[in-house]
Amino acid sequence: MSDIAIKVENLGKLYRLGEVGTGTMSQDLSRWWAQVRGKEDPFAKIGETNDRTSKGQSNFVWSLKDVNFEVKKGEVLGIIGRNGAGKSTLLKILSKVTAPTTGRIKVNGRIASLLEVGTGFHPELTGRENIFLNGAILGMTKTEIRSKFDEIVDFSGVERYIDTPVKRYSSGMYVRLAFAVSAFLEPEILIVDEVLAVGDAEFQKKCLGRMKDVSVNDGRTILFVSHNMGAIRNLCNKGLYLKYGEVVEYGGIEEIVDMYLKDGSTRNASVDFHNYDGVRNGNKNVSFVSAFILDDSGEVKQEFFIGDNLTFEVKIKNDASLKKSVMGVLVKTNDDIPIFQILNKDANYPIIHDRLYETYQITVENISLFPGEYHVSLIIADGIDEIYDYAESCLSFTVLEGGRYVNRPLPRHVGMFYVSPIWKKISA
Repeated sequence: MSDIAIKVENLGKLYRLGEVGTGTMSQDLSRWWAQVRGKEDPFAKIGETNDRTSKGQSNFVWSLKDVNFEVKKGEVLGIIGRNGAGKSTLLKILSKVTAPTTGRIKVNGRIASLLEVGTGFHPELTGRENIFLNGAILGMTKTEIRSKFDEIVDFSGVERYIDTPVKRYSSGMYVRLAFAVSAFLEPEILIVDEVLAVGDAEFQKKCLGRMKDVSVNDGRTILFVSHNMGAIRNLCNKGLYLKYGEVVEYGGIEEIVDMYLKDGSTRNASVDFHNYDGVRNGNKNVSFVSAFILDDSGEVKQEFFIGDNLTFEVKIKNDASLKKSVMGVLVKTNDDIPIFQILNKDANYPIIHDRLYETYQITVENISLFPGEYHVSLIIADGIDEIYDYAESCLSFTVLEGGRYVNRPLPRHVGMFYVSPIWKKISA
C-alpha cells in the first residue's frame, strides 16, 4: 500500500476581488460554459500573483498557483509564510471547505481539521453532542466515540460545561474542546491552523505535545500552520514555504525555517529613524533618531564571533523637555524568542535629557550567543506605563561560527548561550 498520505499536483485557486462571482452575468456565463466544455477558466490568464502590498492591473488574483508537494504517512508538515501567502486557503482546499480552480489532490485517509474557532461545531448543541457529531462525521461508531469520550473531556478541561450549548463557551473553551475532539477521535490526517494561538500558553504546550505523540507513536500525518517558528521547529520534520501563493521551497524543516527567516530579515546594523518603515509606536515625546551596532573600533558591524564585544549606539531626541526616562534594548532570536533585555533602570541610572539631542552607548562584553541571527528592538518610556517610542526589530546582527573561545562548530539546536565551564576531576 502507498505510504503517501497527501499528494498535491498543480493546485491553484483563483479569486476575484470585490463582489461574489465575477461581477457580471456575461462573465459568470463565460466561466460556466468553459467549465461545461472542460476548458480552462477564461479569467485564469489575467489572474495576477497575490501580492497584497501592491495594486494590480486585474481584479483576479491567484491565492494559490502551481502548488506541488506530497506528505508521507506519519510526517508532520509545517506550512509557513507571511500573512496572505495562501496557507489558510491551502488548508481549506485540503479540508474540502472550498474547491480548487486548477489541479488535483489525492488523500489517503480520514481528515480532521481545526481551521478556526469551533470548526465543525453546531452552536446550539452541547459539548457532549458535538463530540458525537464530529465522531460520526469522521465515520466512527458510537462505541468508538464512547471509548475516547473521557479522554477528550479530560484533555479539554471543560468537564463542568460539557452539557452546555457550545455557543455559550468562551473562544478558549471552544478551541480546547475542538482540538481535543480532533486529536482523540483518531483521524489519519490532522490539519491545524493558527487557531491554537487562541489558547493559553499551558494549553498550547499540551496541544503540541499531543500532536507530537500521535505523530511519533500512532504514525498519523499532521499539517500544521503557525507563525511561531519555535513550535514549527519542535513539532515538524518537513516544511513548505509559501510566498504570494506559490511554493518557494519544500524540504527539511530546519532548511525551510532558516530560508523563511532570512527572507524576511532586515539584516541592518544601522537605522535612520527618519526613513524607518517598520513597526513603531509611542507618543514620541522622546523619540529615536538613529541607532547603530558597533565593534570595538567604533565601526558599524553586522557580524560578530563568540567572545566579541558588541556596542549599541542610540541617538534620541527630547521634544517635550522631559527630565527623566528609561531606555531598553531587547534582543531576540530569529524565532522571536527573547534572549536578554538591557534597561538603564537596572543600574539606577535614569537618562537625564539636558539637551535636545542625546547619544548613548551600551556595550555587551564577551557575547556568548550561539551562531545565528538576532534582532534588536528599542524602547524608551517613562518607566511606569507611558511609552515614548518603541521600534520593533529595527536592528539585527549575526553571530558566526568560531571565535576566541571556541575551536569547534556549534550546532544551533543544542542551545542559545555558549558557556565555558571549569572541569575538575576529583579522585575517589
